[in-house]
Amino acid sequence: MAGIELYAPRKPRHRRTWTAAAIVLAAVFMVAGQVITLAPAMLSGMITDTETWPALTYILFASFGLTAAMVIAWVVLFERRGIREIGFNARAGGRFLRGYLIGLAFLATVVGVIWALGGYEIEAGGAFQSGAVGAALLPIGLLLLGFIVQGSSEEIVFRGWLMQLIASRHGLWAGIIGNALLFGLAHGGNIAPSKELFLGLANVALFGLFISLYAVREGSLWGVCGWHAAWNWLLGLGFGLEVSGEVVRTTPLITDLTTNPATPWWITGAAFGPEASVITTGVLIIGCAVLILRGRSQDHGVEVEADATQA
Repeated sequence: MAGIELYAPRKPRHRRTWTAAAIVLAAVFMVAGQVITLAPAMLSGMITDTETWPALTYILFASFGLTAAMVIAWVVLFERRGIREIGFNARAGGRFLRGYLIGLAFLATVVGVIWALGGYEIEAGGAFQSGAVGAALLPIGLLLLGFIVQGSSEEIVFRGWLMQLIASRHGLWAGIIGNALLFGLAHGGNIAPSKELFLGLANVALFGLFISLYAVREGSLWGVCGWHAAWNWLLGLGFGLEVSGEVVRTTPLITDLTTNPATPWWITGAAFGPEASVITTGVLIIGCAVLILRGRSQDHGVEVEADATQA
């Protein structure tokens, strides 16, 4: 199948990392980002509990930021390409803001439907109902920025780099499906093996499919960076719910929800959070269908020349 360049033309000086090597390198970059930043912090006693908001802030900025920096360094130094070639192209502000607002809307829809089905109970009020509003808003604001770094880092690895490389060598759908499956596998260790973990991983892969279609449709990485950041932030810091099984221990902005034990796990997502809910499955399937039916945007990508595919 003919390859396709998703975000910018491939020039003669550009190198393409082999597909198998890129998959291994992606895992190395993600693990290295965690080990290099977390090991010294934990050995020194700076971090003793990774679920506190100061620790989470450090992880989001340092660990994920380092992973993104390593991928970008590889793209620039080895592949001889710039950040434009991995999706950071025109109309950054507008695309990011639109993606952020759409991500908020998607997450609010999921939580709203689960609430309507009796899946949640209010455990506590939000930041504006707390006794110290300023102290409650500080972690919310810092983690908003932190989730932008974290979400953008994952988008750089999967939609910006891996999907683009696989699509360039093996075709568009290979890039979309391949990176979506790898994205799901990357979240496999978030909680202990359980029924909600397996549905959660299926939904994470489905999320990867949706967000890949979004990036392809837009021909840019800016929008999906905003979408991803908004989803994670509102989930953990808006409603106090688990983000792919990870707990954020701080007062949320809107209200602190907890799952209703009388509601089936496949509605609430149980320990994995709403990302392991069939409601999320339905919302993402609808999103994928809309993007597929709309087709590619007219200025999407650049078809690879026949001689370039042989390089």
